[in-house]
Formats: sequence, structure tokens, C-alpha cells
Amino acid sequence: MQDNKLENIFKELEGHFDTEEPATGHEFRFLEKLNKESKVVDLNKTKFNWWKTLSIAASIAVLIAVGFGIFSNTLTVEEQVAEISPEAANTQFYFANIIEEQVKQLENESTPETQQIISDTMSQLKKLELNYKNLENELLKGGNSKLILSAMITNFQTRIDLLEEVMNQIESIKTLNKFNDNLSQSVL
Repeated sequence: MQDNKLENIFKELEGHFDTEEPATGHEFRFLEKLNKESKVVDLNKTKFNWWKTLSIAASIAVLIAVGFGIFSNTLTVEEQVAEISPEAANTQFYFANIIEEQVKQLENESTPETQQIISDTMSQLKKLELNYKNLENELLKGGNSKLILSAMITNFQTRIDLLEEVMNQIESIKTLNKFNDNLSQSVL
């Protein structure tokens, strides 16, 4: 029986229902009116949250700073050797300067006659430099420091001796060339 009453009510109200669509922007206007009356926060309007953005930026900055600090604190092999033995660092600086000067002199003496000997010498110097780097690594690993430091100094001394010997050979080649030039001029 109650179902009949309900059906009768709907039949009486038929045609009185509002079936039209609301105008565009109706929801927005409705929410604005609601906000004015009850001070309710509108969830559809997104406010830009500066705290979130700033906290994310600060976190990234901290990560970058920590990463930079980790990577910039790594010492070079030369700096580590200097910490183990400051005398070795001073000796290395002294010998490296002497060797560098002699290599420049050697390169200035390059001629077609001396090209091969200079090339061979540079190859030998590279091998000795590689040997020296291995000695540095052994020193850092904690090997017998006195023995390794002695070998490092011997390595420098070997390079210097090699360069001096090659310079003497180049001088001999130059002297021989001058003698041959003088001899050929006197024959003419």
C-alpha cells in the first residue's frame, strides 16, 4: 500500500521536476556562495604550497652539498704520498722539475738524425713513469716505506741518468755531423 502512495506522489509531481541542465559555471558559483557563508575551504582551488617546494629544494641542495663534499675530499695520489712522507713530496718536486727541464732540452735537439733516439728515450721515460706510479700505489697500500721510497728515488735518478746519457749521445751526433760537414767543405 505504501508503494502505491509513493507512486501516486510521483505521478502527481510529474512534469513539475526540474530537468534542465544548470548554466555553465553553476558549480563554481555555488561553491563561492558556500565559502562566503560558512568560510569553508574550496578544495577545487589549489593554493600553491611554498613550504613543500622550499623543503624539496632544500633537500636537493643538501644532497648536492653532501655529494660534492664527498667527492672533493678525495686526495690525489701525490697528496696522499705527501701525507705519508713530506720528504718524498719535496724530492718528487725537485726531481720532476729537473726531468722536465731536461725533456724540454731533449725535444729542442730534435733533428732527423736524432729523432729515433729521442723517440726511444720518451718511450723509456713513460715506462719509468708508470713504474713510479706503481711504487706510489704500493706505498699507499702500506708496503715497506723505506724500501719503496728508496726505489722511488732510484727511479728518478734513472730517468735523469737516461736523459743525460741521451743528451751526450746527441752531442756526439752533432759533433760528428759538424766534423763531416767540415770535412766535405774542405774537400770541395
